[in-house]
Amino acid sequence: MAHDEKIRLGGMALPNGVLVHGPTAWACAVRLPDGHLKVVAERKNLRAADIKLPILRGAAKIFEAIALLPRVRRAVPEARLPFERPAVAASMVASAVVVRVVRDSKYLGPAARELLSGLLSVAPAALALRGGDLAAYHGAEHVSIGTYEHGEPREKEHERCGSHLVGPILATTAVGNAIVSKAPAHLRGPARLASSVGALGAAAEIFSWMVRNPDHGLSKALARPGHELQHRFATSEPSPEQLEVANAALEACLELEHDD
Repeated sequence: MAHDEKIRLGGMALPNGVLVHGPTAWACAVRLPDGHLKVVAERKNLRAADIKLPILRGAAKIFEAIALLPRVRRAVPEARLPFERPAVAASMVASAVVVRVVRDSKYLGPAARELLSGLLSVAPAALALRGGDLAAYHGAEHVSIGTYEHGEPREKEHERCGSHLVGPILATTAVGNAIVSKAPAHLRGPARLASSVGALGAAAEIFSWMVRNPDHGLSKALARPGHELQHRFATSEPSPEQLEVANAALEACLELEHDD
């Protein structure tokens, strides 16, 4: 692979570092309590890029990112994950309870129930992204990857941030749950599981279309909730030290990708 060919990268901010992943490899860099930098890079086992069926490919991209987290924790025990904070765990439990109450409500129409349930479901993620160091490392991740992709210094917001999945996920989940509600009671459990997987896959495919068509009116509308989340809550300006961490993860990931 030529080194001047841009590789499509993703990433995740951690409270003390940055995870960067490409089609075949990942790298995690964290700032240790003594100030030193620790960087680990490995090959991926699950590769969503090898899956060609659209809906399965979309869901696989999301599951691939989730599957990385246990490997990251084993390889970098010092890495802290956003959802490990007690406040976030409590938020997830409270959100699940409130969503159940909303779905059982007799005072809301089906569309209103599904839309409100979807908004409540993303509340724990919004809380997880808040916080000084995490938001700053999120900004550092965007600056590092964006600068690499565009070949010039970029801002703390990125057009492919996972927060832009919020709009598509809300839409596809609402549609899927509305369909499931029409199924016979004894089939709703399996139907809801299939609907959740399908909604994730469809949302990922819609997100890919949004990236290819950023000026389309529908694309802008679907991106708006995620953009506001990213702009107002999820990112802040990183320090030079935090940028150093993000760049270290980027370079380690690219080194393995170029050797593939």
